[in-house]
Amino acid sequence: MKPLVNKIVCIGAGYVGGPTMAVIADRCPDIDVTVLDLNEARIAAWNSEELPIYEPGLAAVVSRARGRNLRFVGQTEGAAHVAAADAVFISVNTPTKTDGEGAGKASDLRYVESCARFIAAHATGHTIVIEKSTMPVRAADRIKSILASAGPGVTFDILSNPEFLAEGTAIRDLEAPDRVLIGGERPEPIQALAEIYRRWVPAERVLSTGLWSAELSKLVANAFLAQRVSSINSISALCEVTGADVEEVASVVGTDSRIGPKFLRASVGFGGSCFQKDLLSLIYISESYGLTEVAAYWQQVVDLNQWQKHRFADQIAAPIATAEGSLRDRRIAILGFAFKKDTNDVRETPAIDVCRRLLARGATLAVHDYKVTPDSIASEIGTQGVEVATSPEAALAGADGVAVLTEWSAYAKLDWARLAGILKAGAIIHDGRNIVDATAIRRSGLGLRSIGKGERHVR
Repeated sequence: MKPLVNKIVCIGAGYVGGPTMAVIADRCPDIDVTVLDLNEARIAAWNSEELPIYEPGLAAVVSRARGRNLRFVGQTEGAAHVAAADAVFISVNTPTKTDGEGAGKASDLRYVESCARFIAAHATGHTIVIEKSTMPVRAADRIKSILASAGPGVTFDILSNPEFLAEGTAIRDLEAPDRVLIGGERPEPIQALAEIYRRWVPAERVLSTGLWSAELSKLVANAFLAQRVSSINSISALCEVTGADVEEVASVVGTDSRIGPKFLRASVGFGGSCFQKDLLSLIYISESYGLTEVAAYWQQVVDLNQWQKHRFADQIAAPIATAEGSLRDRRIAILGFAFKKDTNDVRETPAIDVCRRLLARGATLAVHDYKVTPDSIASEIGTQGVEVATSPEAALAGADGVAVLTEWSAYAKLDWARLAGILKAGAIIHDGRNIVDATAIRRSGLGLRSIGKGERHVR
């Protein structure tokens, strides 16, 4: 019997759409997969050897499937592919609204709605429309209302298939996921999508729920993970003033089987495209239903994260600021700008707030990152007072202070005995990820302040 889904289209060639479709095409060579995006430059990059995003393992997956059953196309070609599609994924950005009702918290669904209009205009026969973007609860109702404008004889099913990817491990997460979640209203389309995933994912890991539960589950999963980060970061501050070591505390707490060790690494704060956005969406939804106490609870997770970033920046400034608090004529090396290692994504990276706070006090910054481009850095913090260094050594030369903001493995292996000579006398290394070689730094005569470690851990 012919499978229900032979041809897939994904609208959106970003961090989720591109890798997800590449893996589906790789694992299902008999299914035709087309990725559509309005950004012609992005599509050109997907069709080149220099992919628009960095993700370990992605290039190999794309190279196996591209030109066989995977293609990347622009809007001009997109209409015909949607018309022929059995299933269309919506995988576009859902940023936080900047104006109108819910500004600053609610999800902006304008791009999702635009996709729905495009699908309604070009779909033929019956099409399964799949929410891949993170959506607020009951967003499917808005999509349904737009799809209702399609011509006679055109019908739709809507599914929610949220992604649970971690940047830096996205390909691994797609190839061996903890779970695949499919929410819908009818069993037939749920089964059709589930059969695709079951080609490589164990059946017991393919879960199904109602449509609203699937939409909410994605927000809640990210909220819980963000809560753990803010929880351990709150304890990092307590460890610093009491003389405790947050890594030792986290290790003990993580051995409790009811808690577990994941997401208990203290840091300068969480970042990325999802955590804060999804928390704010959850807060807005709670407020909309009059659940003010629930909203306030989750708002504290956001507030603590912001406080941690500001606290870290102020610790960098304290030993080198003038009596008036200025950092003018002070050079600070920033090691890492991506929100985590193994990605070039800078969305909501903690480095943005740390750098802006230091720049506001007059500092000059020398920023280095292994994958983030100078243009991406400039788009977030500008160019005034900012130098983009081509190597860690170039960033560190003449620096009054150092901030380690991304846990790139190479930073953990820096030769501090050699580098000490190019830093200003008395420079302190502020490790926001607890990855540097503390013994080597102290032997080199440099000062070290590691997040979540008391004064006895500082030279």
